[in-house]
Amino acid sequence: MRLLVYSHDTFGLGNIRRMLAICEHLQAAIPGLSVLIVSGSPMLQSFRVQPGIDYIKLPCLKRAESGDLGVRFLDLGVEQIVRLRRELILSTIVSFEPDVVLVDKKPDGLAGEMEPSLRYIKCHLPQTRIMLVLRDILDAPASTIPAWTHRGCYNTVQWYYDDVIVLGTRQIFDVCSEYRFPKAMCTKVRFCGYVARGVPNRSREEMRQQLGVAQGEELVLVTTGGGEDGLHILSTAVEALRQVSRKGRIQGVIVAGPELASERLRQIYALARSCAAVRVVDFVDDMMSYMNSADAVISMAGYNTICELLTLGKRTIVIPRVKPVEEQRIRAERMAHVPFFRPILPDALTPELLANVLLEQLHAGESEINVPAPIDLGALPRIAAMLAADAQRCAHDRFEFGSMPLTEMVA
Repeated sequence: MRLLVYSHDTFGLGNIRRMLAICEHLQAAIPGLSVLIVSGSPMLQSFRVQPGIDYIKLPCLKRAESGDLGVRFLDLGVEQIVRLRRELILSTIVSFEPDVVLVDKKPDGLAGEMEPSLRYIKCHLPQTRIMLVLRDILDAPASTIPAWTHRGCYNTVQWYYDDVIVLGTRQIFDVCSEYRFPKAMCTKVRFCGYVARGVPNRSREEMRQQLGVAQGEELVLVTTGGGEDGLHILSTAVEALRQVSRKGRIQGVIVAGPELASERLRQIYALARSCAAVRVVDFVDDMMSYMNSADAVISMAGYNTICELLTLGKRTIVIPRVKPVEEQRIRAERMAHVPFFRPILPDALTPELLANVLLEQLHAGESEINVPAPIDLGALPRIAAMLAADAQRCAHDRFEFGSMPLTEMVA
């Protein structure tokens, strides 16, 4: 079976990391599956991609905090880049002839770039199954509903899509009611739970030894995902770690992120040099191992990061992004009952507050490390079961087609 995955990614690493986790699980679970990822992520090539998975890199676009699109690298206008991306996606669909297409988050793609491909599939590849993959929360309903209405997304889903896979639970955030999905669209929605992450590649002991964490020392990991808008959190974390290090034996590892501007990265390095307890790493491709090695984590509230922390049951101070979308703030609020999460809103963030909350998390030890019942981490096997059924259908169709007499095929 051939699976094509579209993930646009203009801001951060969230979309491509989430879709890679899904692709890797599907490729391992479904025999004979070939996965082709089409993405504009500038960091796709930096991740380990296992056999059976390949990718096509689209020219990069970026999204400013205002929400406006811009060109990341090439000396072309936004409209020219969108047209180029649209043509590349369509030519890939025509040549690859996928059996299943997974579209991440945007039903019509970034700036509508998927619409010609969706139309082609419906006209020329009628057996191809098209699935929309939504994370648990897109944005505040007050923003999402007008945006989807203006872009015609509700109609796009009803016309082109067979299923809507929601990577979350109805109890945490019911997209059908929150975003006012039409009744016909609600029948396509499948709540699959959250995406549990796999076992870390390196053990806790191995990572702590690699990082030089001595016996009796506590390790704090700080991450803001891609890092593009993480300067305030990272700089505040350095100052907080400086304060905490005066009260106990502690090490801090700051993962700056590949999209933190070079000038801002230099600022973080300069701050860290003045604190012996802190080291800075530009980027890691094995975040689970780093998280697993830590006694506490300071992070944003991105979907992937939260899923990793839930999988590990890791004590975390969650500082959600609140613009240009409110997705992370809503997620942090809805998961406030998770006993090992402590949320702090960015406007309230100070080194003193962060240091105090960090000390509370470190002193809490191993008590109450459990995931509440509404947090279902079973998304991957459920999606695999859905696609396994499609794989059987594809194999049956190919057998029927292959055994058909030539005269019948021509007719």
